[in-house]
Amino acid sequence: MSTPDQSDAPVQSDPADHDTPPPGPTPAARARRARIAAASLLMAAAAVVLALRLASRSSVLVVGVYGLLLILCGGVIELSRRGRTRLGTWLLAAGLAAALVMDGVVLS
Repeated sequence: MSTPDQSDAPVQSDPADHDTPPPGPTPAARARRARIAAASLLMAAAAVVLALRLASRSSVLVVGVYGLLLILCGGVIELSRRGRTRLGTWLLAAGLAAALVMDGVVLS
């Protein structure tokens, strides 16, 4: 009698193999990076608009509104780094809407 070959034996899967995450960033990490990128782009746009408003000698209130928007973008970046992406998204959207409304109200 011959002994069974090792290749004929059924392969047993290790239960730990099923618990390992797939390689690459998780969906939460991708969401954080997307929020950080969006807040960074908005921060750059707010800085450009602020520079244009300063060049056109706009009201100090407009300068303050865009300054607060810059601070808010920095806060959203920090919130996203800490994993609070939903809160950061809501703050970013509300801050942008408030800045645009205040810009229209102050300039009219």
